[in-house]
Amino acid sequence: WQIANIANEKKADVVLMSGDLFDSNISYYETQEALLSALGSISAEIFISPGNHDYFCPKSPYSFLKFPKNVHIFKSPIITSYELPQIGCRVYGAGFNAPRCMSLLTDFSAMKDDMVNLMTIHGELSGDMYNHISEEDISSSNLDYLALGHTHTFSGIKTAGKTRYAYPGCPEGRGFDEMGEKGIIFGEVSKGWADMEFIPLSGRQYRIFEMDLTGETDATLAVMQKFSGDEYKNDIVRIVFNGIFSGRLDFKTLGDILSEKFFHVTFKDRTRLGKDIWDSLNDDTLTGLF
Repeated sequence: WQIANIANEKKADVVLMSGDLFDSNISYYETQEALLSALGSISAEIFISPGNHDYFCPKSPYSFLKFPKNVHIFKSPIITSYELPQIGCRVYGAGFNAPRCMSLLTDFSAMKDDMVNLMTIHGELSGDMYNHISEEDISSSNLDYLALGHTHTFSGIKTAGKTRYAYPGCPEGRGFDEMGEKGIIFGEVSKGWADMEFIPLSGRQYRIFEMDLTGETDATLAVMQKFSGDEYKNDIVRIVFNGIFSGRLDFKTLGDILSEKFFHVTFKDRTRLGKDIWDSLNDDTLTGLF
């Protein structure tokens, strides 16, 4: 709904969604209803390019859901286009129809006329399983802007030849493998020119903090000193303890102390005891023998 509200507030003409809108070909009814409602509230034309997680097939939501009339889905791994003459724009795209996809952008070139050429597509700039895309492909594409999907982190706005391109990342982190600021890309595109910006959306972030307890005698005191402020109170945090530490880690007490500092906190203990294991070498014990 945040994306829908921003699109309407900024009077967007086109919304590009570059795949992995669903995690798989199976989704909850409530998720489907919420998505259709949000997309239907957007006044812009919406273009979706299915990716490796939500690839188009007879069982995918893309095949049986009744999407609003302003939603256009690229259902084939062959690049096609829609023309929007009212705004002088052409939107290219293609969709995965299996978890893996061949390179789609190789030897592609958009039409050379007065219309603005956009593309939304799912692919990776490295590797060869998920529609490999090279900077050479982008540079020779004659596109004014290329909206990419697959990477869950904002790539920055980049340029290859005369084409601007970017990965927006996911709009909201959902685990410690999706850390950092999340959001969308918004901007204006004209023939041979694109002015794009990243708009943060996520209300909370996933963060991992490393703490070296070497030389510390009181882990609780060390943690309280490190997290004395409340700048992470909306975030989901994991604290990883490292170093040589022979004291006691009381996770229950630490969790109680930090309950007001974070939305949620978990701990991992990777400390090592401050004793050399070879000290027991000459002991007449099972440990010494081992």
